[in-house]
Amino acid sequence: MSELPGTESALRRARQAQGLTLEEAAGRLNKITRGGADASQLSAWESGRKRTGAKNRRGLSRLYRERQEVLFAHQDGQESSVLGAAGTGVVVRVLTRYTELVEAMVEVAVEAHEYLVVTGSRSREKSYLAAIENAVAQQPDLVHYRVLYGPPRHAELADHLVRLLELRDPGERRNGVRTLRIGVVPQSAMEQHFVASESAAVVPLPSFHGLEGFDCGVLLGREAAAGLVQHGREALASARAVETAEAVRALRGRHGMPHGQGEI
Repeated sequence: MSELPGTESALRRARQAQGLTLEEAAGRLNKITRGGADASQLSAWESGRKRTGAKNRRGLSRLYRERQEVLFAHQDGQESSVLGAAGTGVVVRVLTRYTELVEAMVEVAVEAHEYLVVTGSRSREKSYLAAIENAVAQQPDLVHYRVLYGPPRHAELADHLVRLLELRDPGERRNGVRTLRIGVVPQSAMEQHFVASESAAVVPLPSFHGLEGFDCGVLLGREAAAGLVQHGREALASARAVETAEAVRALRGRHGMPHGQGEI
């Protein structure tokens, strides 16, 4: 993988000092963190295009035997790089109605070609779940990650997860990358709700209209979407893998919650 010119950060120099390629460094980092970092991520961290999460910061500090404040000074000295500079410009549209929210989430799934990251354990909107399944079925190279925060809250989501596992083997790799990963993060983690592709993302918000669950949201642009994709990847690094229909069914029987109209 070629390096970008003008990205002589301390993070990059530390890797070069050990004579490691991006691929080699990613492999060694993953052995430390048990994560799924790849060469493209390391390149983005080294150039400052993306910020490194806490777990990978600790891992890289251990790998390179250097303090974090040295390795990541080029990231911390910027206002969250491109995303920070963009400010409110990352918000493409505020979604004030449930129908708008669902349509936007479906569109993110339909338009995804490289990555589709979905988080949360409360999804139940049939058109949205169907759009995710269609994207996985029709695009073999699409990398789909689902981050669960505890067991699925609704039968619709549990059935959806089983269908995903029927559509694609989680052990399958394309271009060296696992293209389906479903995982349950530790119960101590705060539940997140979003859907993100390489080019857009939607984050549901509590209702603007009353106690009706999450029926509003924001549509975000490319820079924010890239950050949320990375968020999902890092969350999966500490997640317990769900790789069989039997594992989904075992989760399904553990938890049930009443749902609100706005849950998606």
